[in-house]
Amino acid sequence: MADALKIELPNIKSAVALAGQREDNLKILSRQTGATLVMRGQELHISGTEKQIDLACRLVRSLEDLWSKGNIVSSADILTARQALDTHREDELQDLQRDILAKTRRGEEVRAKTFRQKQYIQALRKQDMIFCVGPAGTGKTFLAVVVAVQALLANQFEKLILTRPAVEAGERLGFLPGDLQQKVNPYLRPLYDAINEFIDPEKVPSLMERGVIEVAPLAYMRGRTLNNAFVIVDEAQNTTPSQMKMVLTRLGFNSRMVVTGDLTQTDLPLHQESGLVVALQILKHVEGIAFCEFTQKDVVRHPLVQRIVNAYEQYEK
Repeated sequence: MADALKIELPNIKSAVALAGQREDNLKILSRQTGATLVMRGQELHISGTEKQIDLACRLVRSLEDLWSKGNIVSSADILTARQALDTHREDELQDLQRDILAKTRRGEEVRAKTFRQKQYIQALRKQDMIFCVGPAGTGKTFLAVVVAVQALLANQFEKLILTRPAVEAGERLGFLPGDLQQKVNPYLRPLYDAINEFIDPEKVPSLMERGVIEVAPLAYMRGRTLNNAFVIVDEAQNTTPSQMKMVLTRLGFNSRMVVTGDLTQTDLPLHQESGLVVALQILKHVEGIAFCEFTQKDVVRHPLVQRIVNAYEQYEK
């Protein structure tokens, strides 16, 4: 015989935050617990077996720190909460939900949504060199930019340097109009987008003119020593081994370097070995370097992205 339980939420805003867009969160909660969840106004109705209802109730309560404040609950939040319940890490989950990394210019809170993201953020705050690999949508670059901008604004570093190989344009950019910076700007767009979440876009050109923020193709790094800088090397799977060695050895005093990439999305010619793959093999035992690896469980974009990544992983096995 099916049972039922009703949870009264504090207001409509919290109900919307928990239910998600088109009540997608209720569907995810249902898949995770086997219970049926229906939102009526600000009342959550849970039905199913006693065991299903108990699990659904615990899962909803474990997310209360978020929805009670009207903070939108993501699919990653739900999956992390379920993982916490299964592994008895409820206290860690509370810390995860309460550690606000930053706020965007729109006032949106940025925080780790998975335990691996939390470990990544800790490495970004402490280590001088960090490698992070994983599929699209796991926050590799975005979280690095968040930590870098916060450190820059706190005067921990004098400049923020973001670089990536322009391999998508074949590194032979002559067929595109404009000077080199204009030619590579389309390939650096994701980095600009991340910066603009935290710094007024109108102020960014001035910061770039003064060299406080530099967004440049990897070729610009050759021959330099990067002192007092927070350096982010993005899309590093598209570097050659020689390019990777070149950029890693640019690290100067009071500097931090983050190298991010997705090993499944290499745009190099088939015969060309990825500099990121080689670096991970060579440097895995070097003291002072942190390594973080994300999986499809860490995808924090639209829930469909996680299912797409998972489908490709299954296909490629």
